[in-house]
This record gives sequence, C-alpha cells and structure tokens, in this order.
Amino acid sequence: MRVRKAIIPAAGLGTRLLPNTKSIPKEMLPLVDRPVLQYIVEEAVAAGVEQILIITNRGKSPIEDYFDYAPDLEARLLQDGKEKEAQIVRQVADMADVLFLRQKETKGLGHAVWRAKSFVGNEPFAVLLGDDIMLSEKPVLKQLVEAAEANGGSAVAVHEVPDELIVKYSSVKLEEKVADRVYRISDMNEKPTLDEKYSNFAILGRYVLTPAVFDILEHTAPGRNNEIQLTDGMKELVRHEPMFAVDFEGARYDTGNLKGYLEAIIDFALRNEEAGDWLRQFIIEKADMLR
Repeated sequence: MRVRKAIIPAAGLGTRLLPNTKSIPKEMLPLVDRPVLQYIVEEAVAAGVEQILIITNRGKSPIEDYFDYAPDLEARLLQDGKEKEAQIVRQVADMADVLFLRQKETKGLGHAVWRAKSFVGNEPFAVLLGDDIMLSEKPVLKQLVEAAEANGGSAVAVHEVPDELIVKYSSVKLEEKVADRVYRISDMNEKPTLDEKYSNFAILGRYVLTPAVFDILEHTAPGRNNEIQLTDGMKELVRHEPMFAVDFEGARYDTGNLKGYLEAIIDFALRNEEAGDWLRQFIIEKADMLR
C-alpha cells in the first residue's frame, strides 16, 4: 500500500487571524524562516509522497506563485553573488510535483477532498490540513502510512484532548489495540457534545484514506454547518473496511488561531540553528523582568 499522492485543503478564509489574512492566505503566514504551508509539503515529501494537490480558493494565488519557479528573482540573486539564496528559492519549487485546484464553492472539507477524485484515481492517498503543523522525529504522516500498510486500511492521526477541546474536533470510538499506539476504529462523530463523544481521542489534521471514500462523499448529505463533512464520509467508510487510529508521536500546532500560531513560532524558533540560542536567552531575560 504505497501512498504517492496527497491532498492539502487550503481554501479556508482564515477568519481567526484577521486582519493578517485579509490579503495573505493563512497558509502563507511566516513560521520562522518559511511559510506554514511549506512545512506541510515537506512532511508529505518526507513520508514518500510524490504528487501534491493543493485545494485553493479565490485570493490564494500567492500559494501558486510560491511553489512556482521565480526566474527573475533567481537571476538577480545570482547576479549579486547570492548562490545559496538562489538555490533555496529553486528548491522550494523542486520539492514535489505540486498541482492546484480551486474549490469554487465553500461546501466543507468533505467536498474539498471529493473534488480531488480524478487526481487521486484508484489508489490510497493522504490528506494534510493546511493549517495543522506537526513537530516530530518521524513525520506524522509517515507514522500513518506505516500503520495503514501494516494493517491494511485507512489511518487517521489522533491525540487525547480535554473535554473543552473534543467538542471542536472529531471524536473516535476505539476498539482493540493492534500495535503500539495503533487502534482499530469502529465509529466517529464530528464536533460532538460531551454526551455524544465516543472518547477524548480527537482526529487531528492527518489522514491516509482509500479511494472508496470518494463514492461515499459523492452521496454524503450536508451535515454540521450545512457542509459536507469528511468525518461523515469516514464514518460510513469504517462500516465497510478497516480504519485505524494512530496516537502519533509528536506535537501538533493549530496555526489557524493566534495562540497556536504563536506557540509554533516559539517552538520552531527555539530549534532554529541561527536564532535558537539567542531566543532562549531572550526568553530567560524577559521572564526575569516579569518576576
């Protein structure tokens, strides 16, 4: 079960980060030394993905420009003797075969994924949400791919979250443990009340799915918020074939909200070779001043 293709839905408006996102796609906001979306593409490539389809919307053209060649910029950098910088610019466009498709109507995540049916064809594929950043030794998507390959079926990334957060995500019903940190799923629901939740394990931004989900999504009625929910499609899929939850090793950041975005900036900056030591000392000094 080789996963060669990935979908990155990036059609959201980014209303939680206004006014920053008025003219800049939230996926293109800087996270230390590169935009948020580049980290997600790099994770997909590190997991073995060769082709990536980014689902966009109106106002997202900066994403397409970013993953394209920039011959004028490269020429100017080379002319100024900045070979390293020119190479960095070129590497962004060469990371993977990146394609784009517009979601002309905002009908939910399930609809965005269904729009990629012809791109995926009849093979398993990955979905990586465009504002969820993962920090881990082994790429989280790679952890999912390995679980799907070993057990035969789909796989989703989960972490246990408190009650105040499970109502914002999809809750999964876990059955037997099939491997270390891997469980079989028997059901799930989208943004449940505390009475409706199956568990406090929430699906967080990474999926490996079989193409059977497309026919299901095509006939899935709008659900919560009058949108076609991917969770509703997967809820039906799990009745026909195996699906597994991977309690992934690593940290997850929701960069679509201000607190998650700032947490990611600090943690990633602390790991940065150029700025990490300086920032660590800066934080210590600031903490002393606030005591």
